[in-house]
Amino acid sequence: MIGSEERYTTPEERKAKIRERYKGIDPNELDVIPAIKPADFYSDKSNKRVAVYARVSTDDPNQTSSYELQKNHYTDVVSRHEGWELSQIYADEGISGTSLQHRDSFVRMIQDCKTGKIDLIITKSVSRFARNVLDCIGYVRELAKLQPPIGVFFETENIYTLNPNSEMSLSFISTLAQEESHNKSEIMNSSIEMRFRRGIFLTPPLLGYDQDENGDLVINQEEAKTVRLIFFMYLYGYTCVQIAETLTRLGRRTKKGNTKWSPGAVLQQLENERHCGDVLARKTWTPSYLDHKAKRNKQDRNQYLMRDHHEAIITRDDFIAVQRLISNAKYGCSRILPQLSVIHEGALKGFVIINPKWAAFTAHDYRNASASVYEDGHVFSDEHQINVNAGDFDLRGFQVARAELFNTREKTSISFTTSNIKFSAGCLKKLPKVIYVEMLIHPELKLLAVRPAAKNSKNAIKWCVLKETDHQPKSIGGKAFLQRIFELLDWDINCKYSVRGERLSNEAGTEAVILFKMTDTEVFYRDKPPESDDTASPVSSKTIRAFPLHWTASFGDEYYRQAQIRELLNFTNNKTWNTSSEGIPYITEELDVTSPSVLEAEIGSMIENIEKADDNHE
Repeated sequence: MIGSEERYTTPEERKAKIRERYKGIDPNELDVIPAIKPADFYSDKSNKRVAVYARVSTDDPNQTSSYELQKNHYTDVVSRHEGWELSQIYADEGISGTSLQHRDSFVRMIQDCKTGKIDLIITKSVSRFARNVLDCIGYVRELAKLQPPIGVFFETENIYTLNPNSEMSLSFISTLAQEESHNKSEIMNSSIEMRFRRGIFLTPPLLGYDQDENGDLVINQEEAKTVRLIFFMYLYGYTCVQIAETLTRLGRRTKKGNTKWSPGAVLQQLENERHCGDVLARKTWTPSYLDHKAKRNKQDRNQYLMRDHHEAIITRDDFIAVQRLISNAKYGCSRILPQLSVIHEGALKGFVIINPKWAAFTAHDYRNASASVYEDGHVFSDEHQINVNAGDFDLRGFQVARAELFNTREKTSISFTTSNIKFSAGCLKKLPKVIYVEMLIHPELKLLAVRPAAKNSKNAIKWCVLKETDHQPKSIGGKAFLQRIFELLDWDINCKYSVRGERLSNEAGTEAVILFKMTDTEVFYRDKPPESDDTASPVSSKTIRAFPLHWTASFGDEYYRQAQIRELLNFTNNKTWNTSSEGIPYITEELDVTSPSVLEAEIGSMIENIEKADDNHE
C-alpha cells in the first residue's frame, strides 16, 4: 500500500503537506482539564502525620545534649505548623550513619511509612538521615513511589524530596556526607596507627584485670581464679563445653557479671594473649567504612605485639600450648603438644611425616625438622658424576619422556587443592591391598613419599574406600597442613595441582614407596570470563591446564638425572632401605608447660576453694 505522503510526487509537495498538518487547530476548540498542582511544602496546610528522625553518631554522654536538643526542636516545629500532627520521634543513639546495621529506629520508621502511618518525615540534615549515597537516594526514591508519596524534609539543606528538582541537590550533598565519613574514618585509622607505633594500646575490659588511674592493667585476684581455672582445665584435656558447664555450676561471673557461661565465652578467654602479659594490637580490621564489618587481620594491616606489657596471669608457655591445642582441635587432634617427626636413617632420611590433623606448624618448622638430621653445612646438589661401565650403552643425551605427555588411564598421580588431596586409582594399584598410608615430604628436595602404614598409626591416612569388590580412591581433607605444603612448594593457593609419581621397591620386593617429584606439576586454574554487559548471555569460565615453562625445552629429564633420584634418596642395592623407619620427634620449640599432675592438683584445689567460699557466703 502506498503511503499518503507518497501521493505527492516531489519532496517539496510532501514537506508542504507535513507543515500544513502540524499547524494544529484553533485552541478555542479544545477543553483543557487542568492537573491538580502539588501543594507547596511551605504553604501546604493539609493534615499530615509527621515523623521526626534524630540521630547522634556516638554513645558519648556529651552527645546526649545534641540528641535531646534535636528531639525538643522538632517537637516545637511540628506543633507550630498548622495541620501537622506529630506521629512519633524515631531516634538512634550511638549509631553510625554509613550503614543501616543496628539502626533499628530508622528501619522501623521506613516500615511505618509503608504501612501508611506516616505522611512526612523531617530530619535535621542529609548526614543525619544517611551518610551512604545508595541508602539515602534509594530510600528517598522508595518513599516517593508509595501511594500517596511520602517526602523527606532536610532542614539544614532546605531540601524537600517531593520537589522534582531536589534529587540533583540531594545526590550532591549525600555524596559529600559520605566522603566526610570516609575522611573521618581515614583520620581515625591514622590516629590508631600512630598510637600503636608508639606502644599506646587500647585495653578494653578483660576478665582477670582492672584498670588503675593511669589506664594500666592490674590483676583482679578474684577474677584471675576463673582465668587460671579455664586455662588449666583446657590444658588438662577438658573441652570448652565442659569448662562452660563447670563455671556455670560454680557460679563464676563473666566480666559483665553473668553467671551463665557459653563455650564461645570460654574460647574467647583462651585466645586472648593479654592473659599471658602480652598485647597484640589490630587483630581485626574494617575493610569498608560503609558497612563497618570487621574481618580477621591476616596481614592485611600492620599488627603490633608487645611482650610483657603487664603482669601475666598465665605463663607464656602455657598460653602457647593452649593455642596449639585450639588450632589442632579444629581438625580432630587432641594431643597437648603436637610434634613433627623426621626420618633419621634409611632411604627416607630427611623426610618429615605429615599428619593431616596437625595445623600448628609453619613451613619454617618443616624445613628445620628436615635439616636437623643432616650435618651442618650439608648441601643438596643436583650434580652427580656419571660413570658408564665398559660394554654398557651410554645413555647421555637421552631423555625419559614425561608421563604427563601420555594420557594413560592407570596413571600414578596425586591432586592437590588447599582443602583436600586425592590419589589416583593407579596409586592404589602400585600399593595393592594397602588401606592406610603415611605421607612424608622432603622440603629441600621437593619430594613427597607415600608408604604403607598400620591403621593404628597416629599419622595414618585412609586413602581408599571399598565399593562393591574394588577399592576406590577417596578425597582426603587436609586443611590443617595443605596451606603449609603450598607454602613450602611456592604454589598458588588459587590453583589445583596434579603430580605424577613413580613406584620404587627394593630387589626383594619387600618394601615399596611411591615417590612424587613436586617440582614437575600440572597446574589447573580457572580462567575468568571476559566482562560483558547485562544484555549479553552469561559466559562461563573454563579450567585451563598448564605446565612448567622449562618443559618447552625438552621432552623429559635426562636419563641419568632421572635415575639419580634413587641415588639421592639412598635407594641403592647395597644399602638397607628401611622405608618403614619410625620418625623421631623434632622439638620445634622448648616449652615449659605445666605438667598433667600439677594441672590435676591445681584444678581440684581451685574448685574446692571456690565451693568452700560459696558455702561460707551462704
